[in-house]
Amino acid sequence: MAGRVQDPYPYFAWLRRHAPAHADRRPGRPTVWQISRYEDVRALLTDRRLSKDPGRVPGYVPGPTGLNRHVVHCDPPDHTRLRTLVHAAFVPRRIAQLEPVITDTANRLLDQIEHRAHLDVIADFAAPLTFRMICTILGVPRELDHQGTRDTLMATIAPTPGPDPARTENDLHVLLDTLISGKRGGGESAADLLGALVRAGDESGAMNEAELRSTAYLLLLVGHDTTMNLIGNGMLALLRNPGQAARLAAPQVDPGTVATAVEELLRYDSPVRDATFRCAAEPISLHGQRIRKGDVVSLLIGSANRDGTRFPDADRLDVARTPNDHLAFGHGPHYCIGAALARLEGAVAFPLLLRCLGSARLARPADELVWRPARVMRGLAALPVVRS
Repeated sequence: MAGRVQDPYPYFAWLRRHAPAHADRRPGRPTVWQISRYEDVRALLTDRRLSKDPGRVPGYVPGPTGLNRHVVHCDPPDHTRLRTLVHAAFVPRRIAQLEPVITDTANRLLDQIEHRAHLDVIADFAAPLTFRMICTILGVPRELDHQGTRDTLMATIAPTPGPDPARTENDLHVLLDTLISGKRGGGESAADLLGALVRAGDESGAMNEAELRSTAYLLLLVGHDTTMNLIGNGMLALLRNPGQAARLAAPQVDPGTVATAVEELLRYDSPVRDATFRCAAEPISLHGQRIRKGDVVSLLIGSANRDGTRFPDADRLDVARTPNDHLAFGHGPHYCIGAALARLEGAVAFPLLLRCLGSARLARPADELVWRPARVMRGLAALPVVRS
């Protein structure tokens, strides 16, 4: 299992060739079907026979945080209602207005590491950049935009509980209560997303308290984690392919070149390994297999994006690849609402970071880097580099 966390792609290739609909059956757990081919994954992402409601799985027990009343874990009409409430803050036109803020934040972070011989791309750049941006959109006060808040969020998705899980859960709920009560008690909530969501619940009943808390948690977590992984995974790929990196490091690189490269980095080592939760609401037949009602269906985004029937020479990084209809952000009604933000942060971050690092190299062999174990996300725990 550890090898699959480190490098899942050989396993994905085996699945695509030999078991495109593979049942993972373990005692005491629901059956999980691993779907690995591009065409199957893309089709099932829009298949109404799959539900986002984990309550449909026999024996389902809600997670300890109780924060699962959000768009990732519901079907229409609730999904439509909740998505509509947050959609306006993430439309590309509005996100584009954040480019000066993203650029300024990135440059400030790079100024702090400019003269350091050793640094960690994740801790020193990707994590604080992406967390500050989602905090800006939500309207999180600066006094809560710090490492402790990030640690509290990330602890909730750790594969094994920390030394004091009850305290972690309590810290998370205190954080969310503080954010929400601040919007209710202050007069500056109109310009940010969290304030708008609070008003939607308080004034029109469009969002109840459990949905509000769950949505705030989801946006903070995913808005940070996904793009942090994009920058970390992408920089590792570029450091291992210096010829490709050179195309983005040029002083006057064309924005279209950068945009195309970001799409390839999203495809090549996707920040989302598996699509978010789905289960069969009715039986489904696929590749001679029968997926039963209530079975979990894991749509392997990372595998689909390396499918050679869709992407020629799929295991090779090509920052000029086009067309590039990858599935890193999903497809259909559950398409990632933060896709425009992730793309913009990546487009700003990669050229600036490459120019700052210059001829830097990995501080340790790539196969010794540590990846955070997770079912849905794929991201490095650290990316240490050293300047020559």
